[in-house]
Amino acid sequence: MPFLEIDNLQKSFGATKILKGVSLEIEEGGFLVLVGPSGCGKSTLLNTIAGLEPVTGGEIRIAGKRVNDLHPSKRDIAMVFQSYALYPNMTVGQNIAFGMEIRGVPKPERDKAIADVAGLLQIDHLLDRKPSQLSGGQRQRVAMGRALVRKPQVFLFDEPLSNLDAKLRIDMRTEIKRLHQRMGTTIVYVTHDQIEAMTLATRIAVLKDGTLQQYGTPAEIYNNPTNIFVADFMGSPAMNLIPATIGINGKGATVELARDGEKPISLPLGKASDALSPYRGKPVTFGIRPEALTDPDSADRDATAVATADCHIEVVEPAGSDTFAVTNLGGKGVVARLRADAHVQPGTVAPLAFNLTKAVFFDPATEMRIA
Repeated sequence: MPFLEIDNLQKSFGATKILKGVSLEIEEGGFLVLVGPSGCGKSTLLNTIAGLEPVTGGEIRIAGKRVNDLHPSKRDIAMVFQSYALYPNMTVGQNIAFGMEIRGVPKPERDKAIADVAGLLQIDHLLDRKPSQLSGGQRQRVAMGRALVRKPQVFLFDEPLSNLDAKLRIDMRTEIKRLHQRMGTTIVYVTHDQIEAMTLATRIAVLKDGTLQQYGTPAEIYNNPTNIFVADFMGSPAMNLIPATIGINGKGATVELARDGEKPISLPLGKASDALSPYRGKPVTFGIRPEALTDPDSADRDATAVATADCHIEVVEPAGSDTFAVTNLGGKGVVARLRADAHVQPGTVAPLAFNLTKAVFFDPATEMRIA
């Protein structure tokens, strides 16, 4: 049974529609990540769950109870903000205890809660310091501690790592995941960083212009994007989206990829050919992730359909654990992910293996998935 339910949620500011009928749900103990570009409505959606913004239409239910009209203090939620929102004149311990003190929690109980949370977040030694004496990562832990002592039904995180440097973001991401595994509390987390979304979530909601584009597990979102926007937004490097044509030869359907001044590459489609039969002779958008386009020695041995073609390598980008090679197909730069010691040079021709079991196809007019 879903624990948090968002049912046809709508939010407008005057005549401007921000959320346009968003529906999703998450089970108790789940980790829901709302992801999308700036202005897509993800923070507005979080604020409506928190009760900081009234809804224009639809319902929000927590544990089966409608909370649309409940004051934020009555929803049994705790929110961690991007800015941390710590009181500068209070110590770390006082910041963590403040909410409990307002609610009249006895001091012995407050002290125990502070000690438990400080130990969990490894900030025991910081309890007497002021926020100005802390690093960004330490402030983030204090903000999380203040939320944790409330033991709410739902935690809300609004881009909590965006103010941290790259390495600290990775470290704090791991801490948040470890915390969720220990506590098992339901979390709704907003980010524009799709790597955060993929690594933290049990479910991801991808938003664009106030509309839910896709909702599913990280694997579903990554491997089976429902449209070109999701395919392009989720993944780093992004999925290659190549203009192509569906052809046919004596053995069945093929995907034809144009090359400048050369004969097109023709790749056999195998099982995908049935779904694509209405598109024979027509343009499609061929989607393949960089890791599914690699050197032949690195191709997935379990893949049922791998085709190899010689490609002109334009750019080579060593990246430590991988080497990225850029070729041109369908008039676009296409990124292949090769092993670190792959021997490729710019300006040469090299064989690349296309894992067609991982390929997806979109209608270029509607931008929706067709196979």
